[in-house]
Amino acid sequence: MRCTSAHGITTLTLDSPHNRNALSARLVTELRAALAAAGRDDATRAVLLTHTGTTFCAGADLSEPPSESGALALVALLRSIVELPKPVVGRVTGHVRAGGLGLLGACDISAAGRGASFAFTEARLGLAPAVISIPLLPRLDPRAAARYYLTGERFDAAEAARIGLVTLVDPEGDVDGVLAPVLDGLRRGSPQGLAESKRLATAEVLRAFDRDGEPLAALSARLFASAEAREGMTAFLERREPAWVPDAGTRA
Repeated sequence: MRCTSAHGITTLTLDSPHNRNALSARLVTELRAALAAAGRDDATRAVLLTHTGTTFCAGADLSEPPSESGALALVALLRSIVELPKPVVGRVTGHVRAGGLGLLGACDISAAGRGASFAFTEARLGLAPAVISIPLLPRLDPRAAARYYLTGERFDAAEAARIGLVTLVDPEGDVDGVLAPVLDGLRRGSPQGLAESKRLATAEVLRAFDRDGEPLAALSARLFASAEAREGMTAFLERREPAWVPDAGTRA
């Protein structure tokens, strides 16, 4: 991960193309530390979370053993985005899958441009979008959440905006163009004004963290340790259909 600052904006860039910016223990730790540092920086008015390559974030790092401590670390990371006294803005020009959608859900504002695509793939792996539901469900259209949680369908940036996953979209143009007035507005905000305004906007999400953080971390760990999830993740890595698919020769 890379961190730069200019003109009141601290930019955190996910830069691990070898694993498609998966949420490894290392990345979770680095990102949380960088957010905390930005929160302490008097010159920072907002944080921009972006990425290199064609993937914003692929979700959990399937090469690492799942654990409840890992799930709790993800809860802490997502909460740190929501609790940060500085606005956090997501910038997406690539694929976002599973846990990566939780990062977007925790952001205050987000924008998607050319190349962006989204999917909740957990159910196809024997899992569920447990921890990431904490920041997502208070913000997503309920009927859309049910559809995409259950089917794992891929959807585009325009649909992501329609259902409340992202704030702004320019699928054919430059995402930086639609973000420019947003970032300019944040630069003009006072530290106190931004912090207290964000507190009002995130109150419901923080209540969800208080209520559901530990139970959903436990659910996530239990699902990752299950036989079905092992089969699902193995099938994914082997590029085949999992055993429960009725017709293994057909791919949705």
